[in-house]
Amino acid sequence: MNDHGGLEQSLARMREAGLSAAACASFSRAWRTAAAGGAGLLPESTLDAASAIPDLDAVAAEPAGPELFDRLCVIKLNGGLGTSMGLEKAKSLITVKDGQTFLDFIARQILWLRRTHGTRGPRFLLMDSFNTSADTRRHLAQYADLATDGELDFLQNKVPKLTTDTLAPVQWPRDPDLEWCPPGHGDLYPSLLGSGWLQRLAEEGVEYLFVSNSDNLGATVDAGLLKYFAESGLSFLMEVAARTTSDRKGGHLARRRHDGRLVLREVAQCPPEDLEAFQDIVRHRYFNTNTLWLRVADLRAALEENGGALPLPLIRNTKTVDPRDAASPQVLQLETAMGAAIECFPRAGAVLVPRTRFAPVKTTSDLLTLRSDAFVITADERLALVPAREGVPPEVILDANFYRTLAGLEAGFQHGAPSLCGCTRLRVEGPWRFSPGVVCQGTVDFINRGTRPAVVRAGLYRDSVTEV
Repeated sequence: MNDHGGLEQSLARMREAGLSAAACASFSRAWRTAAAGGAGLLPESTLDAASAIPDLDAVAAEPAGPELFDRLCVIKLNGGLGTSMGLEKAKSLITVKDGQTFLDFIARQILWLRRTHGTRGPRFLLMDSFNTSADTRRHLAQYADLATDGELDFLQNKVPKLTTDTLAPVQWPRDPDLEWCPPGHGDLYPSLLGSGWLQRLAEEGVEYLFVSNSDNLGATVDAGLLKYFAESGLSFLMEVAARTTSDRKGGHLARRRHDGRLVLREVAQCPPEDLEAFQDIVRHRYFNTNTLWLRVADLRAALEENGGALPLPLIRNTKTVDPRDAASPQVLQLETAMGAAIECFPRAGAVLVPRTRFAPVKTTSDLLTLRSDAFVITADERLALVPAREGVPPEVILDANFYRTLAGLEAGFQHGAPSLCGCTRLRVEGPWRFSPGVVCQGTVDFINRGTRPAVVRAGLYRDSVTEV
């Protein structure tokens, strides 16, 4: 395990694939940490609860002036495929509402900001993967004004999957593409550096970065928060939201006891004996929305100081080389988290934002909710809950046996989502076909214990259970 042959083999393979020096430096650091037995664990005894996190309303009362938008670049992480929904294309190309995809909403938001403030900025970039770049570029070609120079993306790096015993790059001749994996969204930093975009943005006069996931349409540029960040002197700002019971298993913000720095702890970094404390939402109150603000000059300085690779905590993921074949050999995937960079900057902070700024689409249940009348498209091209919901979306529980994939969802709801504006919870169990004109209010259950699809007729269903 201490033999560095596995590292040299991996680096040789990365260089042969044309990966940058920054990508190699980041992987090398992760590999050495793994070889030394580092698991990136953050025991509860080393942490204090994060406290005194300012509220968005308290710090973002005054909007930014036009000049700040010209010094901003919006970056969306767009490397994911919709595999969890049964697709093999960019997740951001899924239709969300009124025929618009995630990418359409994002593009229109950027163009709205420029029109409204009379600016050429913000600059806009996507961090694509090798799998998403071509489709993404093709789709965004319809927005000719989005990038006047025609450049809209840079590519996320890839790293070798490793054998679990020797940490050498795995060999899988039947499908060599499966020998590689993405290194987590912490790869943002070496990808920006290695692609030359970090230097280029600085030369263009960009001083601030706003980064979020492309599937989180709640993450839009807040003019007040832009002004706050610009004037705060912070190098790094993380948007956090209040944890609820449904967030117990997700990462949380804490403060490292020995130096007082903010840190992000993911469940993979929690020792088993500390799991109860990890899930204590009263003690650890804030979770990372994966929406970040960064100061370009300070990011460049931190990367230079650390040899091109931020010292991010390692996340070890053990999987099979072929994720669709449980009998294929186990491999180790070395990953890092983008938000973990909060500990790399002495001037780092967090801001508590409302849940409306965190609306990721991870499941078809999330997608059905957005497609329903519980959400509307605002004048600034956002998707927002209707006021009657008072900030609380309906809970939608769809039977994964029938609706986990996009094809399954659209078979069951081929006429669109039912009305959920007045619905507290919708549960659909078994195969159903929803007719147009279905209105759900309160708590509504549809239960089909058979194997043939049953039909939900048009009409009002209020606090009811329909069972066949």
